[in-house]
Amino acid sequence: MSSPPTSPATTNGEEPLVKKQKKNPSQIPLLPDDVLVSCLARVSRLHYGTLSLVSKSFRSLIASPELYKTRSLLGRTESCLYVCLRFPPERNQRWFTLSLKPNNRTVANNNKSSCNLLVPVPTSNYPHAQDLGLVAVGSNIYNFGGSGPSSVSILDCQTHTWHEAPSMRVKQYYPHANVVDGKIYVAGRCIDLESSNWMEVFDPKTQTWEPLLLAPLERRRCTYSISKSVVIEGGIYMIGGDIGVVYKPREGKWEEIRSLEELGCLGVSYCVIGNVLYCYGSRNGIIWYDFKIRKWMNIKGLEDLPKLVNCDCVVRSVEYGGKIAILWNKYLRSGSGYNNKMIWCAVISLERRNSKEIWGKVEWVDEVLTVPVSCETVFALSATV
Repeated sequence: MSSPPTSPATTNGEEPLVKKQKKNPSQIPLLPDDVLVSCLARVSRLHYGTLSLVSKSFRSLIASPELYKTRSLLGRTESCLYVCLRFPPERNQRWFTLSLKPNNRTVANNNKSSCNLLVPVPTSNYPHAQDLGLVAVGSNIYNFGGSGPSSVSILDCQTHTWHEAPSMRVKQYYPHANVVDGKIYVAGRCIDLESSNWMEVFDPKTQTWEPLLLAPLERRRCTYSISKSVVIEGGIYMIGGDIGVVYKPREGKWEEIRSLEELGCLGVSYCVIGNVLYCYGSRNGIIWYDFKIRKWMNIKGLEDLPKLVNCDCVVRSVEYGGKIAILWNKYLRSGSGYNNKMIWCAVISLERRNSKEIWGKVEWVDEVLTVPVSCETVFALSATV
């Protein structure tokens, strides 16, 4: 007599095997968009690059105006670092922004690496950028004179889209752009001595231009093109050759800059944080300028900052949320030569302990992007998003 078929319930005396549905780890519970927006607004924008890979709906929400309105209402806006690079022989430049590496598992170590990297800004049709004509106001980066002597284009850092703004009233060659009280002051190479041809003011709120009238004495001082400019305590300091002037918009006053020997060492790597002027020098590292005693001072406590003496000399200093971001290049040997170089970044927090001492702390140092040796760093700046 044959035995009855064995029931799954009695196989080997074990409980019946129930076939379970496999869960797709990529599936996310369906939540209303307003709830997702509220959650995403509380996440650092450094993670948005990774989150945009989750799904098309996430990618759409991350680029939505509602998300950034919510971030603003919740007080979650933050500084975001942007870097403009040129890759010869390409004429068009490319933009990158700081992000965190996917699957980042940060572990504290002596190198203070936090797994940051520069990722391409997902936009096309980059307009040509003029380095000193770039400036950020809120979440927008303004590009003056990049595509032509009177052109103005805007990068919306929320949606990563470019659009045109009203052109400058007069042609400005190699313009310098500086921000005071939310307005942008643009000055360039003097074509003639007409007072309205040297500097004009752009109001981002009304998207309108106004000329800035110069008195005869100021006109004579401003006949040269500007090589450096910076804003300190509401004054726009402009240096051209051995001539320097400062314009104070709140008072409508012009003054001559003295002690040009001290300010002449700015080079291309300088920034202002909390009305303090910082500069990177190959001999002394990061230094700051004391306007009261007209002297450069060393920042203390930067022993953890790598020595840059063996690196490419192109160094950029950027104000980054009240901190200094330092960008520099280091060549990578390949066989008998150098085909690529690594862009490094360090972020340094600052503390002023007294009138004569500023201390820095290296928060992290990372290799953020590998590029060909021919790649050029056009500019770097931060926007509030």
